[in-house]
Amino acid sequence: MGDDHTGNPPLKGIRALEWGAFHAGPGALAILGDLGAEVIKIELPKSGDPIRMLVRFGNFPVAKDGHSLFYEGTNRHKKSIALDMSKESGRQIAYRLVSKCDIFMTNFRINAVENMRMTYADLKKINPRLIYASVSAFGSKGPERNAGGFDFLGQAKSGFMYCAGEPDMPPLIAQFGLIDQITAITASHAILTALYARERTGLGQEVKVSLLSSAMFLQYFNVLNALILEADVPRHQRKSTDPLRNFYQCQDGKWLCMTVAHHPTAWRNFCLAIGHPELEHDARFENRDKRFENREDFIAFLDTVFITRPRDEWLRLLAERDVFCSPVNTALESVKDPQATANDYVIDTTHRLFGNIKVPGYPVEFSGTPANPGFTAPKLGEHTREILRDIGGYSDAEIDRFQREGVVDGAG
Repeated sequence: MGDDHTGNPPLKGIRALEWGAFHAGPGALAILGDLGAEVIKIELPKSGDPIRMLVRFGNFPVAKDGHSLFYEGTNRHKKSIALDMSKESGRQIAYRLVSKCDIFMTNFRINAVENMRMTYADLKKINPRLIYASVSAFGSKGPERNAGGFDFLGQAKSGFMYCAGEPDMPPLIAQFGLIDQITAITASHAILTALYARERTGLGQEVKVSLLSSAMFLQYFNVLNALILEADVPRHQRKSTDPLRNFYQCQDGKWLCMTVAHHPTAWRNFCLAIGHPELEHDARFENRDKRFENREDFIAFLDTVFITRPRDEWLRLLAERDVFCSPVNTALESVKDPQATANDYVIDTTHRLFGNIKVPGYPVEFSGTPANPGFTAPKLGEHTREILRDIGGYSDAEIDRFQREGVVDGAG
C-alpha cells in the first residue's frame, strides 16, 4: 500500500492547516491524513519542526539513515510550507490559507498563540466555519494554563505512572509517546465531532484538548474509583491477585496472559487444558470465593504447571479448550503476530527514503471508505510554492518576492 489516496477515503475534500510541533497535536492531523484529509504543515524556514532532529531518545536510536522516525510518523501525508509568521506578510499568508481550510490546529502555548494573533477569536473572523483545535499540556484554564509539557509530564500529572508495576515499586514511566499518541487520538476525535456538528449547524467552533485530559480519560475507571470510592485502584500484584486473570512464565522463558471466566464450564475447560482435571472439584479451588481465598497457593501451583511447557504449546492447549489467552508480546513479536498482519494492523508501504517497509496500519476497518495509513512525510518547505500558488492564489512573481524577503523558503 503506497501513500497515494485511493478509492473514496472518509475525509476526501477536507483541508487542514497545522501550526504546531512534536506529536501530541500534529499527530492528530496525521490521523486525519490517514482518513484522506489534505494537511498543510506550517514550519519555520531553515529549522522546521524540532521533531525533525529527534534521532535519539535517551540512549535509544529513533532514526533510520539519520532520518527521525518520530518526524516521519507524525507528519505522514502532510504538505510542508516553510513560512516565517513573525513577519507580518508571513502572518497574512497564514490568514489567507486559513480562509481556504476547514480545520486549524496548534499546540503552541497560549501566550505564543495570542502574541502571534492566531487565536480562535482572530481566525474565526476570517473563516466562521473553521474548526479550531487547540492542544495544550494541562488545559486552557487554571494556574498552569500556559505551562509547557511533554508526554512524561502527562504520565506524571494524570496518575498514569501508578497504573503498572507491583505495589512496592516506585512510579514507572511507560515507553515514550503513549500519552502523546492518546492525545493525538483524542484531538482527532474532537475535530471529527466538530466537523459533524458543522455539517448539521453550519457553524465552526473551537475544541480544546490536553495531555492531562487525554491521559485521565484513558484511565476513566481509575479516575472514577478515585472520585466515587476515594481510593486508588491498587497496582497489580501478580502473586496475590485473581489466579485466573493473570500472567505466567513458560518453559522457554516467555510469558502468557489469560483471563478465565469463573463460570463452571470455563473453569472445567481450564482444568482440562492444563492437564489437571482433579482441580475442578478440589475443595481449595472449587468456586470463585475459594480460589480467591487461596489465591497465593493457587498462583504458586500454576507457576509450577506453566513452567513445564513452552509458551506456544500452552497457547495451543488453552485455545483448544476455548480458554481466553494471549502471548505477552514484545513490540517486535506483536508486529509479526499473525492476527496483526491478517487484519492489516501492520501494512506494507513504500517510503521514498527507506524503500519497501512495514508500518502501523489504521486501527479501524471501513467497508466502503477505507483509510490509507501511508508513511512518507515532507521535506522542509517541499510544497511551499504549490501551496502558495494553488491554495493561496499567489502569482509566481509574488512567491518569488516572498522568497527573496525571507518570508518563505523552499519556493526557489
